[in-house]
Amino acid sequence: MPIQTDVVIIGAGPAGLFQVFELGLLDIHAHVVDSLPRIGGQCGELYPEKPIYDIPAYPVIGAQELVDRLMEQIEPFNSQFHLGQAVTGLERKDNGRFALLTSTGTEFDTATVIIAAGLGAFQPRQLRAPGAVDFNDKCIHYKITQAQELVGKDIIILGGGDSALDWTLELHDKVKSLTLIHRRVDYRAQPVSVKKMKTLAENGAIREFHGMVREVLSDDGEFHGLKVADAEGNTHDIDADEVYVFWGLSPNLGPVGEWGLDIDKRQIRVDTEKFQTSETGIFAVGDINTYPGKKKLILSGFHEAALAAFGVQKHLDPDKRVFLQYTTTSPVMHKRLGLEKEK
Repeated sequence: MPIQTDVVIIGAGPAGLFQVFELGLLDIHAHVVDSLPRIGGQCGELYPEKPIYDIPAYPVIGAQELVDRLMEQIEPFNSQFHLGQAVTGLERKDNGRFALLTSTGTEFDTATVIIAAGLGAFQPRQLRAPGAVDFNDKCIHYKITQAQELVGKDIIILGGGDSALDWTLELHDKVKSLTLIHRRVDYRAQPVSVKKMKTLAENGAIREFHGMVREVLSDDGEFHGLKVADAEGNTHDIDADEVYVFWGLSPNLGPVGEWGLDIDKRQIRVDTEKFQTSETGIFAVGDINTYPGKKKLILSGFHEAALAAFGVQKHLDPDKRVFLQYTTTSPVMHKRLGLEKEK
């Protein structure tokens, strides 16, 4: 028999986890489905040790630590997770509810759906220079999971976005040498990170290089580094023990793109009142949605989850009056958080 529920959240990244919390405060129980075998989404799968600097009250927090903290926060709500299974089907039933099916055959009969799937079915953009395939996941990597293992090594970081710059700033004083290679002079990362990186380069703490990777340097199956061409076409051999590629993710909405939602450039359009999609009862929060002024920040996903929760509550019970209650003072909130036992 299908699992009966009020909400199915698709995606167990930070936005999906905080969505559980906001729903729980409104006494709405959720099931969470994720195609990955572990909780955490992109943060847990690709950037578990990445430092994050823009979470309120945390000057810095690791991506996996953020996931762990969110899991601790939602513990009172006993949400059920269905991991390692992708959503393969979603249909509206005659009664307005949804039939949702996963790749492992799990069926849900749910009143609402919240899509918090990040970039959808994602994978890192690969280094495709000649010779790279032989060293993928050996000396060429797309995530950092054990930063302490890089101590004393010569490393290359490829990229010009936040991940590349964050890791450059984090690792420069831990490794033997670090070369940051970006194909353009302009960076996509936060200006403050770029400024710090430039200072390190000027002081000789790192090497900054602009160019395109032409091939992998190797000899008798042993990795030596990368051959890189500069803007004038001159090639340079850059020695390294390890290369870390942070060129972003290649997004694929997968089955989500077939559900009849209003989509703009692989993102789902939503309103900004309750973050509902073009289909009543289907909401979207986090990186997968778009609206005027959208910023792809974890912080934005948290805000969206809060308003989406109230939107779900209104959808479930349109006639019920909703009063905003504060977790600091509300006995009802304390009870739901497990701070007060029912009298």
